[in-house]
This record gives sequence, C-alpha cells and structure tokens, in this order.
Amino acid sequence: MAGTVPGDAGASPAASPTPDGASEHSTHGSGHGRGPMLALTVGAIGVVFGDIGTSPLYAMRESLARTSGAPEMAVLGVLSLIFWALILVVTVKYVIFLMRADNKGEGGTLSLMSLAQRALGRRSTLIFFLGLCGAALFYADGVLTPAVSVLSAVEGLREAPGVGRLLTPFVLPITAGILIALFMVQSRGTAGLAKAFGPITAVWFLILAGLGIMHIFDDVSILRGISPHYGILFLIDNGFLGFIILGSVFLAVTGAEALYTDMGHFGKAPIRAGWLVFVLPCLMLNYLGQGALALSQPAAVENLFWMMVPQAAYWPILIMATLATIIASQAVITGAFSITQQAVQLGLLPRMNIRRTSETQAGQIFVPSVNMMMLAGVLLLLAMFPTSSQLAGAYGVAVTGAMFVDSLLAFFIVRYMWKRSLLVSILALTPFLIIDIAFFGSNLLKIPDGAWAPLAIGGAIVVVMWTWTRGTRLLTDKARKDSLPMADLIEMLGARPPHRTPGTAIFLTSDPDVAPVALMHNLKHNKVLHEKNIILTVRTQDRPRVSKDKRIEIELINDDFKRLTIHYGFMESPNVPKALGLCRKQGLKFDIMSTSFFLGRRSVAPAPGKNMPHWQDKLYVFLMRNAANPTDFFHIPAGRVVEMGTQVTV
Repeated sequence: MAGTVPGDAGASPAASPTPDGASEHSTHGSGHGRGPMLALTVGAIGVVFGDIGTSPLYAMRESLARTSGAPEMAVLGVLSLIFWALILVVTVKYVIFLMRADNKGEGGTLSLMSLAQRALGRRSTLIFFLGLCGAALFYADGVLTPAVSVLSAVEGLREAPGVGRLLTPFVLPITAGILIALFMVQSRGTAGLAKAFGPITAVWFLILAGLGIMHIFDDVSILRGISPHYGILFLIDNGFLGFIILGSVFLAVTGAEALYTDMGHFGKAPIRAGWLVFVLPCLMLNYLGQGALALSQPAAVENLFWMMVPQAAYWPILIMATLATIIASQAVITGAFSITQQAVQLGLLPRMNIRRTSETQAGQIFVPSVNMMMLAGVLLLLAMFPTSSQLAGAYGVAVTGAMFVDSLLAFFIVRYMWKRSLLVSILALTPFLIIDIAFFGSNLLKIPDGAWAPLAIGGAIVVVMWTWTRGTRLLTDKARKDSLPMADLIEMLGARPPHRTPGTAIFLTSDPDVAPVALMHNLKHNKVLHEKNIILTVRTQDRPRVSKDKRIEIELINDDFKRLTIHYGFMESPNVPKALGLCRKQGLKFDIMSTSFFLGRRSVAPAPGKNMPHWQDKLYVFLMRNAANPTDFFHIPAGRVVEMGTQVTV
C-alpha cells in the first residue's frame, strides 16, 4: 500500500500568511462583478436563484400536508412563516448581513472559514472544524438538490391533462434519465449553455408571478398572511406540531446560501438587485396565489403548484419547470466542483484531477471523481425515496446545518475583523442563531423520514477531510524530524563538494527549510549536484486569488541554491510552468524544456496503534494512493520529471 504526500510535491497543505498586495478583486467565472449591471443581474438570476426558485413546486404543499386539511388559520400561518423566513433568512441574514463578510469579493463557507482564521490571527481548531462541517453539508445538499428539484418538476406529468395516469409509472425513469444526461455533459463544459440560464430562469420567475396573480383573486383575504402575527399564532396554537412544520417551511428558503456562495461570480450589487427587485416579489406572488387557491379549494393542497396551472398552458409550464430545475441542479453541481477546488487547495482533500472546460472563463472546471460520486448519490437517493414528498423529508437538514455554521463563523468576523465588542457581537448574531437552531432542530425531527441520509453523507465527508488533514499533519511532522535542515546540508556540501552536472534542477517540497527528499536521494544515489538548484514550494493563501506581481518570491540561499515560492489563492489552480515564466522579470532565467523537476514520492504504510486508529490509517493510505499525480496537478511536463521514493509509516 503506497501513496503520495501532497507536501512532497511542493504544495503547502494549509493556508499560509498572505503576501502583501494580493488581488483585491475576484476574477472568477464569467462575471465576477464586472460588466453591465443588467447582464450580471440576469446571469445571477439564472445561477444564484435557481434553487430557491424551484421551492414553490413543493414547499407550500409539504408545509400544509402536516396540517389537517387546509383550514384558514393553517394556510395563513404557513404563508406568514414562509414570507418572514424569506425576509429574515434570505434578505436580512444573507443579502444585508453576510454579504458584507466577503473574502476579497468571494463568499461561501470555506471562504468564510479562511476569513475568520485571518481575523483571529491564528489557526483555530474550532473554526477549522466548522469549515469542515460546512463544506461537508454543502456536498450533502449538492446530492439532494438535483434529485428533489428535477423529480418535483417531472411529477407534474401525474397531473397532465388526459394522460396523467398513463405517464405516472414513467416519472421516476424520466427523472433518472434527465439527471444522468445532466451529469454526463459536465465533462464538455457548460459555458455556452450558461448564457441561456439567466433568461430561462427569468421567464420561470415571471411564470411563477403570473400564476400567483391569477389565483390571488380566488380569495383576496390571503393578503392577511403577510402579517407576522399569523405565523406566531400558528406556532403557539399548534405547539410541537408547529415546530415540526417549520422543517417543511424551511424548504422555501433552501438555496439562500447560494447568494453568499456565488457572490464572487457576479458581485454584491447584481445579486442584491436581482433578489429585492425581481426574485422575492415573484416568489411571494406565487406563494400568495397558492394560499388563495388552498383557501378556495382545500382539496388542492395535495398538489398545490400543479393545480394552479391552467390546462391550456400545462405542457409549456411543465417544460419550463423541468428546465428551471435542471438549471438549479447545474448550479449546485458547479458549486460542488468549485468547493472541491477550494478544499484541495486548502489541504482539506487529497489532490484531484481538476480539468478546465473553458479557456476564457476561470470558473469553468470539471472534477470527474466528484461528478461520478454525485451521480451515484443522486441515483441512490431516487431509488430510496421515489417521490418528491419522500425526498422533501430528507431535504433541508444539510442546508440548515450549513446556515448554522455560517452564523457561527460570522461571529468571528464581527468580533475580530469588524472589531465589535463581545456583547455587540453576541447581540448581532443571536437572532440569526435562534432562527437557525429552530429550523435545524425541526429538520432533525425528520431523521426517521430520511433526514439521516444527508447527515450520513456529510458525516462521511467530515471523516474523510479530518483523516486527510490529520494524517498529512502527522506525516509532515515526521518528515521534518527525519529531514536534514538546508543550512546543515549546504555546510556539508561546502566541506565535501559533489560532482557537478550541467543544467537546472527544481526540487518540489512543502517545507523549504529542510532538504527535499528528492535532493537527498539525488546526492546519495547519483552522487551529483546540478549547476543550478531551485527549492520550489507552492503555497495556498487564505484569500481567493493572488495577483501576478505577487505570485513569485525568489530568495538567494547561496551560489548553488535559490528558494522559489509560488503563491496561489484557494480559488486558483496551480500551474507551475506558467508561474515559472514570471521568474524572468525577477532575473531568474532558464529553459523549462532543459530543466529537470525532482519530486519526492513517499510510499506510506499504516502503523497500527501509533498515531491514528488502524481504520483511519488505512483510509489515509487509500486516499493517498488515489490522489492525483503531482505532475498532472501542477501541469509539469511529464518528460521533465524525475521521481524518487522512500517509505514511511503513519
């Protein structure tokens, strides 16, 4: 059993202090907050709001399903809870508050974790663990969202005029076929299709608003539901049942975290404008229409959304609903690829094969292993929960958990970055924490109904990340103890000069202060030292991107050795040859095709009972064996690489 330690290949396993002058603005993806406001807003509507825009398909139905029929107070109470959840969770927490806590323009749990670590001024185990949990829950949500969204749209076939009964048996196979096709096209990239996402989703929101306006007049008194007191009375009157129903009400705000996660892609202003001016009004009009329909026709609660649709427009709206859910699923899949890239760069996961699917758009990436695992997870969920109502039982707990993590991490931002007092920090976050705990607790009650599935997925990912980071740290510490400091090696070489060979040798290492394994093996076995020797380290910073003028750091050790550090942000993919091209501006010139790259490859064997439990040793070795080849990961010409190995135990 063998594997490769990331540090041996020159990648720093954790974020390092950020060099001054790093890029202050994001350049990720197609938008990145630059370009015409209208175009960015339309683009944000397609990517950012796709998930929350499909919630009307099932949120109101599931919330009312737990009440007995559709009595007036139940409808008004549920509508009030949905409305104020959209206001407090999405508008106040994310749009107004959390979007201020950006990491050089980027958002998301891992970005927030890096920002909190920097604000604290030191590594914190608590912040690190919260980041792990948030990332793991995002993956769990990423598996559930495509399944529940697409299935809820395709289930519209069951209500199709005249043929609903005939098409019902085909709902699940059609859903599976759509999802398989969606995951299969990921390798080709979606840059071209993405241009249509915004307009299609915008039309979908207009359809939602139109359907709502049509049915509000079924019972105009539904407008009373906007008042918060109906929601409060509903919770008081229903007691524990009301608390349970909160888990279904939360379905209306799933996707809210995307506003923060995709902030670097479009910028704050387009997302805020898209939500406040367009998306929120359209959603509320639709929920008001569903509520009015439920008051006028209580039997309609069994499938509220599809009962709103007029027969003449049924098939076009069914097609649009399916397209909207596909777009929402695509956004989640792309987000999973993005967070994987961040996790790899931050040392939370082993190196993976990350492919670029666009030469012009930095955010267009494809991670084959993640794509296949997500597809397998989605199909497994469809087999276990064959209806959207069953999937809704599993949906929500991962999102509420991730939102709870965001609120906890935000405390460190308010306290240490914004320099607020402890009392002010607690008072600012307490309302959000109360809401998050209430929603999270109500969703935990759905564990027997399927909420165990995302918790199991998230738990497994936390174990993988924890094992990888712990094992890598132990192996790095062991390597440091067993290695020779560079200063001692230089002194030894001065006393007994080795045979010199022409050319340049680049030795990749994660610790530039000790002699790289490959260098020691070259001296021991080949008994030669190149004319020029470069100790190369690739470091990941705690910010999204590093500007080109701060990419390279060169330090002269002596006449024989130079220390070269290449800095990347956690949203960037390392490309060593491209970075080396920047060295010419700083006087370090060499031809990459006449340069040899030496990589130290450690074969790792488990050592039972030594540092980690035996099962964790075996898991770590398995992860290492399946990590991407450093040659491919750093884009080094394969013909210029020399690997030298040694065996160590964990």
